[in-house]
Amino acid sequence: MIVFVNSKQQEAHAGATVATLLQQLGLPEKHVAVEVNGELVTRNDWARCTLKDGDRVEVVSFVGGG
Repeated sequence: MIVFVNSKQQEAHAGATVATLLQQLGLPEKHVAVEVNGELVTRNDWARCTLKDGDRVEVVSFVGGG
């Protein structure tokens, strides 16, 4: 199936979850926030949030500084 991650097309296997997608992309699970189709998905729900073909996923990294 095809999902869009930060507006870029990405192939994912059927039944992929937010957690498995982050692993597939090699993205860190700490210090990121994830939205699916404009809805915030809490870290506790990443393993239960199953993606569907055409979903739009936004992954935002938190950057500290001073």
